Amino acid sequence: MKWIKFRIKTITEAEDILISNLYDIGLEGAQIEDKVPLTALEKEQMFVDILPDMPDDDDIAYISCFVEDDNDVDRDKILSDIKEVLEETSAYCEIGEGTVEVSETEDLDWINNWKQYFHQFYIDDLLVIPSWEEVKPEDKDKKILHIDPGTAFGTGMHETTQLCIRALKKYITPDTELLDVGTGSGILSIVSLMYGAKHAVGTDLDPCAIDATKENLEANGIDAAKMEVMIGNIISEKEVQDKVGYDKYDIVAANILADVLEPLTPVIVNQMKTGAVYITSGIINTKEKEVADAIKAAGLEILAIDHQGEWVGITARKN
Repeated sequence: MKWIKFRIKTITEAEDILISNLYDIGLEGAQIEDKVPLTALEKEQMFVDILPDMPDDDDIAYISCFVEDDNDVDRDKILSDIKEVLEETSAYCEIGEGTVEVSETEDLDWINNWKQYFHQFYIDDLLVIPSWEEVKPEDKDKKILHIDPGTAFGTGMHETTQLCIRALKKYITPDTELLDVGTGSGILSIVSLMYGAKHAVGTDLDPCAIDATKENLEANGIDAAKMEVMIGNIISEKEVQDKVGYDKYDIVAANILADVLEPLTPVIVNQMKTGAVYITSGIINTKEKEVADAIKAAGLEILAIDHQGEWVGITARKN
């Protein structure tokens, strides 16, 4: 599918008002490009893997709007409307240069844009590599996780995923039954199976997790029978809890935001065997105490609290 892209050069202070005014003429879902550093809260809300290093903020911003390119689209009329919005807005608000570039793009362009940011990297002894890069000769004998950035789930680059992987490696045995809550791309389950876990069950709210985990299992040469994915909310849906099973798992991993971990923890203890380990992350450092308190309130013993960047991982045990 082709799209017409209208890219406006402005300043960061004018972003919100311009987007609002563009919305009024029917241009929705604007894309913003600027160099404003993300706050800790924004990082928590986004919870994305790929955050490229950014240069210093220069107050320049670009707002892009996309319109499907078909025979009914009058690009000259849209361009004229945008210029009118810019002129009207500049009468009461500084908008900077206020120029507009028009170009065409395809869905494929957006997908491939990830490639400039995602390259092979290590999580200790584990090499994580996308499909468009080759394994170096010196890495042939290492453990290798093959995974590509997707439209919905992560790749292992995020600090929270790395915190979970390091904790998992400490506790996995050949008999490990793993429950991966919020499995997404299945990365925690797949890494656990690579390091010798017996079987994994993943739960997620998004049905896309089924295809994502299937593709990633296949990409890493892991038997699909070693992992099962269940869709539903394990916190509130008794049917999902029953299907997952009780007193069954040696390790429960949950790389989810702090606000979800708090209600999840008192529920998930029922799925854990006595002596089972609970590995959590997705916790911004300002919420470490809240999650730790919820874990202790559920009767679990905290074994370790680890930090990486602004993020926290907590490991606990059901005694």
